[in-house]
Amino acid sequence: MKGDGELQVIVQQGKEQNPPVEEEEENSVGSNQTGVSHSNIYKRLLRVIAYTFFVISGQSVATILGRLYYDNGGNSKWLATVVQLVGFPVLLPYYLFSIKTHKTTHRDDGKSASPRNRVLVYLVLGLLVGGDCYLYSTGLLYLPVSTFSLICASQLAFNAFFSYFLNSQKLTPIILNSLLLLTISSTLLAFNNEESSFKKVTRAQYVTSFICTIGASAGFGLVLSLQQVAFRKVLKRQTFSEVMDMIIYVSLVASCVSLVGLFASGEWKTLSSEMDSYKLGKVSYVMNLVWTAITWQVFNIGGTGLIFELSSLFSNAISALGLPVVPVLAVIIFHDKMNGLKVISMILAIWGFMSYVYQHYLDDKNLKNSLGIATEESSDPPEAEGSSGQKIHSLA
Repeated sequence: MKGDGELQVIVQQGKEQNPPVEEEEENSVGSNQTGVSHSNIYKRLLRVIAYTFFVISGQSVATILGRLYYDNGGNSKWLATVVQLVGFPVLLPYYLFSIKTHKTTHRDDGKSASPRNRVLVYLVLGLLVGGDCYLYSTGLLYLPVSTFSLICASQLAFNAFFSYFLNSQKLTPIILNSLLLLTISSTLLAFNNEESSFKKVTRAQYVTSFICTIGASAGFGLVLSLQQVAFRKVLKRQTFSEVMDMIIYVSLVASCVSLVGLFASGEWKTLSSEMDSYKLGKVSYVMNLVWTAITWQVFNIGGTGLIFELSSLFSNAISALGLPVVPVLAVIIFHDKMNGLKVISMILAIWGFMSYVYQHYLDDKNLKNSLGIATEESSDPPEAEGSSGQKIHSLA
């Protein structure tokens, strides 16, 4: 500002006899702060890139490994469900390592959920997640992996649908366009009677897996919306430790549910013979299960990191971004047929995804503007809301 420049000249004229030590110190401090600020920006950018890579690679590799399990002799849907969940202890080192990095700036009013309410939240969500993972396992059993992944893109539409009722999400024209495109994309695949490259699939099996995959996508969207309800109305806050506790305890409950299902269904009795007859050998059988469990947790780490670096909406959008990657890998690895119907479905899914991301961009832009105004008026930035209706906190 011009007034500041005039003030500096006056001060310098009054101190001609002495070197401007204070001014040099202030400039030095300012330059150091600028350097630290740029350093933090670069570090944050690197973290976002790393978390994005974890989400896309973890989800893609885990899905491909799940397909390999079925195509080479694996038949246990409950075991395929267990490996999606039991790797959650891998998150503990990440939790302990990152807890000092993620500190929220919003005020803590001291109100926290009672142990009873916490247990109830973890139990309900754990049961839903366990059932949802079982539906995913059933869907992947008879569907080509490329078709399976394209149907899973509908989870964005279900998330927005449930958030409209549970979290007061604003259905903007852009969001509605995204929902329509993703719905059409999944519906087209219902008419795609395609066989897997490794096994013959009847029409009834195809329809069963299709319905289960749609149900799993709907369940995933419902779980995401219920998590937001839990953070807002039960847990009362959404700090890093709260989110990690949610992931770990819900995964624990879901793991127990899947293990109960494995033993109650009697599928555990066939695991020994299944491993012996596995086409790639016993070692490959075990390594497939181990790496499937690990890669799903890599996906969880990436998704959690993106929530706290940017927002839960962006994390979900990046998860959807990884879905078109799987069909491309399926064509290369499994030689899935990329027919015209599937290509149209993929184009519509990507178009719907881009609409969803563009709405996020607009929300993020509005959020930055609101926080910029608040910074000038107050040192304590308020919470802002995006079109998703979710409270977004400023995070360090």
